[in-house]
Amino acid sequence: MFDKIFSWWSGATIGTLFTVHRRGRLVGTDEFGNRYFESRDTSSYDGRRRRWVLYKGYADASKVPPDWHGWLHYTFDLPPTEEPLPRKAWEREHMPNMSGTPLAWRPPGSLAREGERPAATGDYEAWRPE
Repeated sequence: MFDKIFSWWSGATIGTLFTVHRRGRLVGTDEFGNRYFESRDTSSYDGRRRRWVLYKGYADASKVPPDWHGWLHYTFDLPPTEEPLPRKAWEREHMPNMSGTPLAWRPPGSLAREGERPAATGDYEAWRPE
């Protein structure tokens, strides 16, 4: 409960949840558990309804799939729950940015990768000051 009062990075605070409950309406949820909202009134400066997302867990914008990103930025009028974005056969599923997490990609030879590094092949010569 303490983290809901003071921390925003691990989910919405109590103040945010209160405001969302009072001013927003739930539009949909994505496969990652993020919830998307739209304001009940057109209180923004351009007459459009404000749109926002409440992240499940750590707040990271790369967790928003492309179809919801388009809806949040007014590229699409209808949310993906009403009109899904057509998928091409060659498209991969959306994956959030894993940099800085234990799931980040570490190339062979990286110091962060566990295991042994490959032996030097002899094409490297150390620099020696003259």
